[in-house]
Amino acid sequence: MVYLSSLVLLSTLSLFKLVSANSACVAFDIHWNLLAFGFNGKDYNAGTQDTWTSGQAQDITTSGRPPFNGANATCYLSQYTNAVYVMGADSSNPSAIYIYDATAKSWSTQAVDKGNFNPASFDAILDHDTNVFYAYSGGDLYSLDMSLLKAGNSTPIPWNDVQHVEFGISDYQPVMALAQNHIHFLNVPGLPNGSARIFVIHFSYMQPEPQSYGSFPNTYGQATSFFQESGVQQEFAFIPSDGSGTYVVNVEMNTTQTLKAPTLKDSQATYFASETALVQLSSSGTVSYILYNPTSTSANTNAAWNVVKSLPIAIANQTSSTSSRSINTGTGTQSSSTSGHTSGSSGSTNGAMSIHVELTSITAVTVLALFTSCF
Repeated sequence: MVYLSSLVLLSTLSLFKLVSANSACVAFDIHWNLLAFGFNGKDYNAGTQDTWTSGQAQDITTSGRPPFNGANATCYLSQYTNAVYVMGADSSNPSAIYIYDATAKSWSTQAVDKGNFNPASFDAILDHDTNVFYAYSGGDLYSLDMSLLKAGNSTPIPWNDVQHVEFGISDYQPVMALAQNHIHFLNVPGLPNGSARIFVIHFSYMQPEPQSYGSFPNTYGQATSFFQESGVQQEFAFIPSDGSGTYVVNVEMNTTQTLKAPTLKDSQATYFASETALVQLSSSGTVSYILYNPTSTSANTNAAWNVVKSLPIAIANQTSSTSSRSINTGTGTQSSSTSGHTSGSSGSTNGAMSIHVELTSITAVTVLALFTSCF
């Protein structure tokens, strides 16, 4: 009877659509308000970092937003335009770029001519000065010029193949970090720890020799740049996928600071930074942060990770309808392919993993009845 019940449970689960918090994303606007998109079908403004542990985030949900039902949504801040560009948030149109005008609080969609670019497998940065996307996909580096768009138009923007980049293996999993208008490729096979291969954007030139920045593991993970009030980024954070540490690389000083590791060790987590905070969105939907002081190494050494309490837990596409519910599986392992930072490996999350379940043809009551009747 246990075997039969397992079969019924497996066949029942096949009727569900599982959606993880990886369909959500976080970003900052130019006033360093933390924006959270795709949280339970809503979008929020959590304000600046001094408000994150109290109060309640402002609901900024409005029409025109993406459905946030893709495998992974990825957000990018265009600092000159105060716009957030969102990729991978629409499963029916995976190559489209959605634009949130943070000043007007409005959404629009920009059509894209993807050419040979694969929107299901890439890593990308948005160059600060040129407002051009650079993405590594399938062994090639691509670019897409957003000009100074704050709203989409009807003319598709093409992904242009810049050049083939050879990293020694055909399945290189890209980790791209932006600083000084240079793309820093981490996780390159054969590099010593603390090193990166550098692509100089303004000269479209891949430097032949790696650059050493101190000490961080040469492994897969996530990277995000710290902004400044003016000028280009000088520093980026790197978090290995095992969550073993938080490393801040300064490309002017060629040094690396080591901060406390994230509390949640989550290989599927994504990150975004302002000037003075690094934010983690875990795959279980929790938003956490660590404060960063660009002028005080001792302050950074003592900084700790905390939860953004003003935001709800992000469970993608949760609705109040009777045909959907959220279940908690306790501790467990979640596997998913990634996009945006799309080449990552699957892994487990600490603590309870929230999964949103949408019933397609039967109700939750029917599922429960089918399952219990087998014992």
